[in-house]
Amino acid sequence: MREEVDPLEKAIKRYFPIFLLPTLIAFTIGFIVPFIMGIWLSFCEFTTVTDATFVGLSNYIKAFQDPVFLHSFWYTALFAVVSLVVINVIAFAIALALTQKLRGTNIFRTVFFMPNLIGGIVLGYIWQLIFNGILSHYQTALGLNEWYGFWGMIILVSWQQIGYMMIIYIAGLQSIPEDVMEAAQIDGASGIQRLFRVTIPMMMPSITICMFLSITNGFKLFDQNLSLTAGEPSKMSEMMALNIFNTFYGRTGWEGVGQAKAVIFFVIVVAIGMIQLRATRSREVQQ
Repeated sequence: MREEVDPLEKAIKRYFPIFLLPTLIAFTIGFIVPFIMGIWLSFCEFTTVTDATFVGLSNYIKAFQDPVFLHSFWYTALFAVVSLVVINVIAFAIALALTQKLRGTNIFRTVFFMPNLIGGIVLGYIWQLIFNGILSHYQTALGLNEWYGFWGMIILVSWQQIGYMMIIYIAGLQSIPEDVMEAAQIDGASGIQRLFRVTIPMMMPSITICMFLSITNGFKLFDQNLSLTAGEPSKMSEMMALNIFNTFYGRTGWEGVGQAKAVIFFVIVVAIGMIQLRATRSREVQQ
């Protein structure tokens, strides 16, 4: 007997390409074409995209010979690692606290999430005033020491992103079957044992997402760096994204080098992100 085809499903299959086409065109124009052009321009010397002259690998050689760029890489890598640990440890601890049967947890969830709704530029200038106000009592300022800027950005980014990661962790905690936790408790597992032997292994999908977002956001940080320290003192607190921006727009004749740095930056972020995903996904357990 011939199966009846759902009219809605039939209509979706027929008109799917029509609805997909505008999105595909916009994605091609807005992402794929600029991405391919960016890779090509990284091998060129140019002022505008219409006067590009092929120069081979010279832009990449200049990028790797730039001591400020190399310093920004290690500075950014250290920032990404520290912010990864701080954000996820605190967000996970808050999520554990807010999934307990306590009154007012929904209010606290909202309060912790709200900083994520504020733009990075605005946050940078607000925290700059706060930090400089505190440091003025010690006859110094945020822009006089690169490590003041480093820890300032750690505090700023943690305050902004902890609430977002907390929501993901709460969703992961609530997805753990209660009978699994009850079975562990009946078997005599202590609270610490349940946390490390049951909760964290079953939370690995959420941990994977949060770690990926934290480490990629740490490497891509730009607006907070620009508004909080602007790379001071003497570009010592300049992170990779800000260094690329300053190279491209602040140094005449270095547009190609800036584009080469952007390609290098892209490769680094993708490689680190994929390594992290592979490492954490291998620890996920089936529920």
